[in-house]
Amino acid sequence: MFKPQDIVQSKTGGPKLVVQRVEGDTLWCTRQDDFGATEIEVKADTVSLYNEEGDFGVC
Repeated sequence: MFKPQDIVQSKTGGPKLVVQRVEGDTLWCTRQDDFGATEIEVKADTVSLYNEEGDFGVC
């Protein structure tokens, strides 16, 4: 379902996460805004692919 380099976000909100590796139903992610790249363990069923909605940049 998810693959490395996907951008995901918790279903309840929060920062954007970049998937680094996938092990079964566990994703190892880093926060997109964390330049130290500390990995966070996340269960796949608690996140969804990040999707921006709206007219970003449209005049």
